[in-house]
Amino acid sequence: MADKIAIITDTTACIPKDKVEEYGIELVPIGLVFGDRVYRDGIDITPAEFYDMQRQAKEPPTTGSLPEPYLEAYFRAGKRARGIVCITESSRFSGMHDSALLARRMALARMPGMAIEVLDCSSAAAGQGLVALAAARASAAGQGMAKVVALVKGLMPRVHLFATLDTLHYLVKGGRVPQAAALVNSIFKFKPVFSVNGGQAHTLALPRSIDSAMKRILKLMAKKTKKEQPVHVAVMHADVMEKAEVLRDHIASRFNCIELFITEFTPVMGVHTGPGVVGVAFYGEEPVPGL
Repeated sequence: MADKIAIITDTTACIPKDKVEEYGIELVPIGLVFGDRVYRDGIDITPAEFYDMQRQAKEPPTTGSLPEPYLEAYFRAGKRARGIVCITESSRFSGMHDSALLARRMALARMPGMAIEVLDCSSAAAGQGLVALAAARASAAGQGMAKVVALVKGLMPRVHLFATLDTLHYLVKGGRVPQAAALVNSIFKFKPVFSVNGGQAHTLALPRSIDSAMKRILKLMAKKTKKEQPVHVAVMHADVMEKAEVLRDHIASRFNCIELFITEFTPVMGVHTGPGVVGVAFYGEEPVPGL
């Protein structure tokens, strides 16, 4: 059995396929429910296909989280690793963390001696993805279970996520926002800028265009980073690649990016927000004491 620690996360993490393959991350597909049919995120349906279907759907899609996909991932990972770290979406947002914990109990009954840690991520979407990637790099560098877990716990509070919504239509349709808010938004055409941190979402600003919203996101990002600080950055979008590319180019020109990529916004969260989301998740490198 290999000495490495296997990293497991789910498709809410917005990790590009090439990075999943590069680091051997086990990616658990979350179920996307349209009517009486369930699609496995990233397997049966792509984000672009999901958002196209969502635009046409009469009834809002939902998500489903079961322990079995996590259990299967534990078994696969257990064949090649001596320990497993599973990073899930915040339990404040979904039942995925509970499903992963239930699967852990089931797995340990059949894999005695295997160490499995299930960590509740305080960020979301690409923020969760950046945490999983950092854990995978630590594992690839030969770090043991305790150090990988400590890295994840120390990194999560340092990850920032800022994004903007194109419309409140889907939040209203799914019952997440009252109809009155949609009426106000239809009059003023707000493009809310929000953050996700500590497992909670907060509205930060109400600009009236996506371009203004992206400028606000860049200002917020600048406030959270030090001058010339090396940063890891993931730009995410929900079926608006051109906006993501503009945001990426601005970030590349203004910040010292040692990691910068574009990824698709997870349909698992897009169920509530709809297409048109664009945003960024990032964290800054901390100086090594004594250097």
